[in-house]
Amino acid sequence: MIQLIRDTNEMFRDKNFLKKTVMIALPVAMQGMLNTVVNLVDNLMIGSLGSTAIASVGLANKVFFVFTLLVFGINSGSGVLAAQYWGSKDVKNIRKVLGLALALAVTGAVAFMIPASIKPRLLMRIFTTSDASIQMGAAYLTVAALSYPCTALTNTYVAMLRAVNRVKEPVMISCAAIVTNICFNYILIFGKFGAPAMGVTGAALATLIARVVEVILILGVVYLGRTPLACGIRDLFGWSRGFLKKFFVTALPVIFNEFIWGLGTTIYSMAYGRMGDDAVAAITIATTIQDLVVVLFQGLSAATAVILGNEMGAGQLKKAEIYGKNFFILQFLVTVVMACVCVALRWKFIALYQPGISDQVAQAVSRCILVFAIFSPFRMFNYVNVVGVLRSGGDTAMCLFIDTSGVWCIGIPLAFIGGLILKQPIHIVYGMVTLEEVYKAVIGYIRYRQKKWLRNLAAEM
Repeated sequence: MIQLIRDTNEMFRDKNFLKKTVMIALPVAMQGMLNTVVNLVDNLMIGSLGSTAIASVGLANKVFFVFTLLVFGINSGSGVLAAQYWGSKDVKNIRKVLGLALALAVTGAVAFMIPASIKPRLLMRIFTTSDASIQMGAAYLTVAALSYPCTALTNTYVAMLRAVNRVKEPVMISCAAIVTNICFNYILIFGKFGAPAMGVTGAALATLIARVVEVILILGVVYLGRTPLACGIRDLFGWSRGFLKKFFVTALPVIFNEFIWGLGTTIYSMAYGRMGDDAVAAITIATTIQDLVVVLFQGLSAATAVILGNEMGAGQLKKAEIYGKNFFILQFLVTVVMACVCVALRWKFIALYQPGISDQVAQAVSRCILVFAIFSPFRMFNYVNVVGVLRSGGDTAMCLFIDTSGVWCIGIPLAFIGGLILKQPIHIVYGMVTLEEVYKAVIGYIRYRQKKWLRNLAAEM
C-alpha cells in the first residue's frame, strides 16, 4: 500500500505524462462519448415505439458490432506499428500501414454489407425467434448495412490520425456527424417536416446519411489539413515482403482477437434473444448506459497504446515501463469514481426510457448496471492492459489468447447455462457472463509482469 501511494504521488508529479495522456485520452473519450450519446438518443427515440423496437434494433446492430470489431482489430494492430513509426519519425512507412489497413477494412466492410443487405431476415433469425423482432430488425439492417464501407474508411483514418497525435479533428467531425444523425433520426423516425414516418427504417437511413457526411469530412481534414497521412495512391501501396511480414505478425493476432472476441460476445445475444424481448431490451438499455462510462477507458487505452508505442519506438523502454504502471494507477482511480457515479445515477438514466418500457424491464436494467459496477475494476483493467499496454509492444498473440479464451471458454457456456438451462433472470446471466473479466484480469496481469511487451518494433524492422 505504501509503495502504491508513492507511485501515485510520483505519477501526479510527472506533468509531462499527465499532459500527454489528457491530450490523447480526452479527445478519444469525448469522441466515444458523443457516439454513445447518439446511441442513447437513438434508443430513446426508438424506445418510444416499444420494447420490441428496442430489441429488434439492438439485435440487428450485433452484425454492425462484429463488423466494427473487425475494423477495430485491423486499425488497432495497424496503430501499434504506426505509433512506433511516428516515434522514429518514419512517415513513409506510416502511409504504407494506412494503405494496407484501408484495403483490409474496406474488404471486410463489403463482406459484411452484402449478406446484411441481401439476407437480413436470415441474419436476424440467428439472434431471435420473435417474428416481430425479425421483421423490424431486417428492415433496419437492409439500410444500415450500406453505411459499413463509410464506417471502415472513417475509422481507419481516425486510428491513423491518433497514431500521429492528431486527435482533435476526429472529435469535431464526430460532432458534425452526430448532429446530422440526431436531426435525421427525428425527421425520418417520426415523419417530421413533410417526411414519411419510417420508424426503425428511418433510424437506419439517418445513420447512413451521417456516415456519408462523416467520411467526406474526414477525407477533407486529412488532405486539406496537410496531415502526415495526406499522400498519393502510390504512397499507400508498394509493400515489401519484410513490411508485410512484420505487419501481419503484429496485426493479424489483433484482427483475429477482435473478430473472434466480437463473434463470441455476439453469441451472448443469441442466448439473450431466446430469453424474450424484455430481456433483450433490458440488456440493450443497460449496455447503452454503461457505454457512457466505458468510453473513458477506451480513451485511456488509446492513449496508453499511442504513448507507450511512441516511447518504445524512440528507444525509451524504461520510460515506457514507468508510464505503463502510471496508466494502471489512473485506471484504478477513474474506475472507482465512475462505478460510484454509474450506480448513483442509474435511475436518472432509466427514467429517460419511461414510459416506453415496463417497470419489470426498468428493474432488470437497474440490476444489470449494479452487476456492471461490481465487475468494472476487472473489466477496465483489461481495457488498459490488453488494448493499451500489451498491444503497444506487439504482444498481440497473448492478447488473442486472453480475450478469446475468456469469451469462448467461460462467457459463452455460462450465457447459455444461465439463460436457457437454469432460466435465470437477465441480470444473473449477465453476472455469470462477466466472470470472464476476472479470468482475463488474472492472466493479463501475469503477462504484464513478465514484461514481454517492452519491445522497439520500429528498430526490429
